[in-house]
Amino acid sequence: MRFTPFSGLAAQKSLAAPSMQPAARSGLVHKFCVEARVLTRRESVDKRHKRIRSKVEGTTERPRLAVFRSNNHIYAQVIDDSAGNTLAATSTLNPEIRQQLNGAGANVEAAKLVGAKIAELCKQKNIEKVCFDRGGFRYHGRVEALADAAREAGLSF
Repeated sequence: MRFTPFSGLAAQKSLAAPSMQPAARSGLVHKFCVEARVLTRRESVDKRHKRIRSKVEGTTERPRLAVFRSNNHIYAQVIDDSAGNTLAATSTLNPEIRQQLNGAGANVEAAKLVGAKIAELCKQKNIEKVCFDRGGFRYHGRVEALADAAREAGLSF
């Protein structure tokens, strides 16, 4: 289809008949190159976390229990998003937990200790109900262990 420039009140269009010969015979070879960049693991986690955060919000009555998992440690904090305050936080860098772990902070046992500790801190501040924010990580392994330990210690979510 070929369009001619606008002339007056109506634009004229003229149709050119397509060639009946295949493209290879007429000397034209069409190559399509589609390029798509693959997301890194961190970018995928951030994308999932953004999607989760659009659905999960911590309030004063029910704050958000946010989990971050790195290669060496696991972190948990309870956040009131309406006020923008962190109400309680702990991680495997906490001296009490670190002493029990003997330096290994990136395993399921460490996550269980962090989950129990965050539940204890919440109980001290009279927080019983939280929303769980897995932070874009799969609910598996260390993240699941932290959540289960927090539930067993008395938090409900």
